[in-house]
This record gives sequence, structure tokens and C-alpha cells, in this order.
Amino acid sequence: MSQISEQFDGFRIEIDADAQRGDIVLARPPFNTISMDQRDALRLAFERLDDDARVRVIVIRAEGEHFSSGGYIKGFLEASPEHVSHLAWNVAAPARAKKPVIAANRGYTFGVGFEISLACDFRIVSETCEYALPEQKLGQIPGSGGSARLQKIVGITRTKDIVMRSKRIKAQQAYDWGIATELVPDAELENATAALVAELVGFSPLAQRTAKKLLNDTEDASLSIAIELEGHCYSRLRSSDDFREGVEAFHAKRKPAFVGS
Repeated sequence: MSQISEQFDGFRIEIDADAQRGDIVLARPPFNTISMDQRDALRLAFERLDDDARVRVIVIRAEGEHFSSGGYIKGFLEASPEHVSHLAWNVAAPARAKKPVIAANRGYTFGVGFEISLACDFRIVSETCEYALPEQKLGQIPGSGGSARLQKIVGITRTKDIVMRSKRIKAQQAYDWGIATELVPDAELENATAALVAELVGFSPLAQRTAKKLLNDTEDASLSIAIELEGHCYSRLRSSDDFREGVEAFHAKRKPAFVGS
């Protein structure tokens, strides 16, 4: 198996070329707190994996029983206003990535840990996962897109309940409310993540990039504009090599061999 691992401050990058998978692994035990400087580095890590031809799917996960308890609180007061102004841009790196991004969440997934997970395309949660945006307890509000993204998913009433009361959302409720894509037993989190990676790798890279960008770009669009943009994307894909391969494979009753063009 072709695997590469590199260590950084608070996390590491792992690339499994055989699985076409690149992992960002939070690694500051026991709670995997995320420092201000680490947010810059995490953005660069996502951009690097997005540009790596060996990687089709990006995963962010963590060592130990907790994904992340949130930011390194002592560092909040030390950060300059200019530095803080980039927080939302850094945390939005999974959403900007062209490739599918999976968050594998277990245990505490608070603050920026929750925000970066919300910026991913898929959230697989173990039964131990708890989501929270606890910034009100510090006299602050979420600053990296957390309340905005959450409101798009669960609506204003539930978002106010979570944000204004620093309320914890357990795994089953997160799944029922559409925050989590999939809920699995804790011991199955890694297997479920690997299964989703393997499934996503089987699709056309071009069609997946197109679908992700279209859905992100039309999230705030009117229905008529969204349908119009969808039609343009559909038309462009009709002339792609992958679409031709998909149609030919369907008629030949064989597995398609997509190349991403």
C-alpha cells in the first residue's frame, strides 16, 4: 500500500494513493484543540490535497475519543484583529475544495471543530459525537461561519436554540435534524468513512466537482436561477469523456472507468 504521512503542529497529513484518499488528522490530545496558527496551516493542507492528483477524496478526522473541543482559548486574546478576520476563510477551505470532503466526528466536536465539519460535504458521526457552538459562554459568538452554515441546515429557530444557549446536540439529534449524513456505532466510524471514500471514488471526478460547485453556488439562489445553472452544467457534462464512458458502460453492463475529463 502506498502511504505517506507528514506531521505538522496539531495535525498530520496522510495520503493513501491506493485508496485515492488524503486525510487531515487532528492530533493534539486529549481534546485536539485548534490553535490560531493551526487554522492557517489547515487551510493550506486542504488546498494541497485538493491539488494532489493522487487524491480523489479528502477526509478530516482526529486521534482519540474526541474530534476537537474547539479553539485554544488562551490564544483568542493574543490574536490580532487582522489574523482573526481570516478565520472564516480558513475554516471554509473544505467547502472551497473541488473534491468531496468527509468529516468523521466522534466525541466532542465543539466550536471551530464543529464549524470546519459544517464546511465539509459529508459528516459521518459516531454515537458518541456531540456538536456545540459554545462561544456564548465566553461572551462571544461563532466567528468562522458556524451559525450561518448551521442556520442553512436546521433553520433559525433551532440555530438560535443551539447558539444562544450554547446547547449541545447529541449524535442522534444531529442525524435527525440533517446535520449528520450518517450515524454509526463508535467502533464502525473508520469503516463507514472508508466505505464512503470507496463509493465516492467510483464516480466521475468531473461530475462530482460539477455537482459540488453547483450545489454550493445555488444554495442561496432562487429556484429558477438554480434550475438554469443546473441546465448549463448538465449541458457541459454531456460533451465530457466521462459521460460518454458512463453511457457506454451502462449499455455494455460493465463498470465505468472514469478519467475525469
